[in-house]
Amino acid sequence: MIMLLLSFLSASGCTGTSDTDDAPEQPDSPEPIPEGPEAEEEVEKGTGGNALASEPETVNSETTGQIQTLTVNITAEDQEYPAYISAPAEDGEYPAVVLIHSFNGLEQGYQDMADRLAADGFVVVAPQWQTYSRSPSDSGVEALVRSSINYLKNRDDVDPEKLGLTGFCAGGRYTMLFLPQVEEFKSGVAWYGFPYSGGTEVQPDEPASMIDQLEDPMLIIHGTRDEPSNISEIYRYAGELDAADKYFELKVYQGEPHGFMIKEGELSESFVAQDAYDEMVDFFNRTLSNPAPGNSSR
Repeated sequence: MIMLLLSFLSASGCTGTSDTDDAPEQPDSPEPIPEGPEAEEEVEKGTGGNALASEPETVNSETTGQIQTLTVNITAEDQEYPAYISAPAEDGEYPAVVLIHSFNGLEQGYQDMADRLAADGFVVVAPQWQTYSRSPSDSGVEALVRSSINYLKNRDDVDPEKLGLTGFCAGGRYTMLFLPQVEEFKSGVAWYGFPYSGGTEVQPDEPASMIDQLEDPMLIIHGTRDEPSNISEIYRYAGELDAADKYFELKVYQGEPHGFMIKEGELSESFVAQDAYDEMVDFFNRTLSNPAPGNSSR
């Protein structure tokens, strides 16, 4: 089943750099805990074994509403990864999203996006998957994503039956790759991903090779002027999803380049960026709160 949304919008708010060019170097001996006071004691949460790395901070502004933010360490394969957390400040049980940043790292724009999602009623965890390697193995990133799920499932404010996945650039590829494999996720949003990237020692599988395993709805967001990930490959991927009778939605922005949501590390305020963000929120609201559409058997 297919829902195709084509928005031929004029190019605006283009990123100054692509996610694949001039990405910052990662340290050989990283410091897993980013800026912020360290907690005096560790907090064990499920399989992940997460250590509190900063105290929760309540933020209240006109743009975000009232949310709580903090940084935790999430353990995967005996290594600790810092992860940015943003959640609604009001008590309740909310849907949650794992956000996978681009190849440029966890830039401020992704933290701002997590804050906006929290203000819109989602608990968000954004793990820094490049902490120990600029290009880690797919298996290592998958382990980190699964540990991030364990962290979310052990929070009192998360509904464990309403978990979503989203990612950008390399994170878009991971969304396409992991959504079919990680059963806890109920839907995913892949931003300018790479469905045919793989076939190497550290990235053995192409996301497109996982289509038969996909049981959850996916929203694909892409720009027609994306040079690193040509739009023709996205149309090809969409065709294969449709042929396999997998439910997806495709939002295409005419004239937009790769990485159009983040400009020079900051969240773009362009009309296209806001529209694309709204598409993601609407998709998660529909697919995490209601039975999955299309052919999903879960």
